[in-house]
Amino acid sequence: MANSLSTPISTTYAGEYGKKIISAALLSGNTIQNGGIEVKPNIKYKEVMKKISSDDIVKNADCDFNGTSTITLTERILQPEEFQVNLELCKKDFHSDWLSVEQGFSAHDNLPTSFADFLVGHAAAKVAQKMEQNIWGGVNATEGEFDGLTVLMAADSDVIDATTTETSITASNVVGELEKVLAAVPNTIYSQDDFSIYVPINVAKAYIQAQATLGYLDRFNVGRTELNFQGVPLFVANGMPSDHMVAAEKSNLFFGTGVLADMSEVKVIDMADYDGSQNVRIIMRFTAGVQYGIGSDAVLYTLA
Repeated sequence: MANSLSTPISTTYAGEYGKKIISAALLSGNTIQNGGIEVKPNIKYKEVMKKISSDDIVKNADCDFNGTSTITLTERILQPEEFQVNLELCKKDFHSDWLSVEQGFSAHDNLPTSFADFLVGHAAAKVAQKMEQNIWGGVNATEGEFDGLTVLMAADSDVIDATTTETSITASNVVGELEKVLAAVPNTIYSQDDFSIYVPINVAKAYIQAQATLGYLDRFNVGRTELNFQGVPLFVANGMPSDHMVAAEKSNLFFGTGVLADMSEVKVIDMADYDGSQNVRIIMRFTAGVQYGIGSDAVLYTLA
């Protein structure tokens, strides 16, 4: 059954169609797009990520061979889940609309070209938005989601917790809360080139406001440069829940999928040649999942 449309389609159009259909603003999938996470493609089922740890390996020398360290090898599983998008529209719903001129005059017509192009882009953007949210705060039990990084970290006793008594992030407390995150970071991680503090949009806004209030930034030209806190890059993760922050190396965070291009491939199938109907189907299929490597090399901040 085709997805519901109002028939005739509700419109305030008057005059020539200007080739523009405006969608609501969408969160971009910026964690992947801006290189905030390691992407591991070509995972058909699952990938085993080996973790190695050892104690101090340098010992005083003698004449014999003596094992100088205990090596521990463990593993963590990255297993992308399968997802799909299935939409169906009826071409007849457009016959009384101003877009109908794009369908042609034959009874064997097509979905209006401009609307089809818009719908393809809209579907891909919605998937990018959902995956961005899943990467950080997804919950596997929820339809269309996999466990995100903050969910996985919260369940792992190896991950370092940054404690707080605050219940919200504001311009007046954001600096102090970021200091709590930074204080919990191990020195060995702090010195790495790819180390960042990942923050949600509300924390970034509060931090920019705090800087402007203190006179560190022009009030009318803030947020246009890369953010950092005491020299540590702040990566604004659009999909991160507003009550979390994560401090970690990019090389310790992983996004897994089969083929990365699957998440931007939208198939539009006219069903007329298959079942004689006037329906058009929009289909996407892809796999996705996240994991981190070493829990003790990551800090999770959660509001009280």
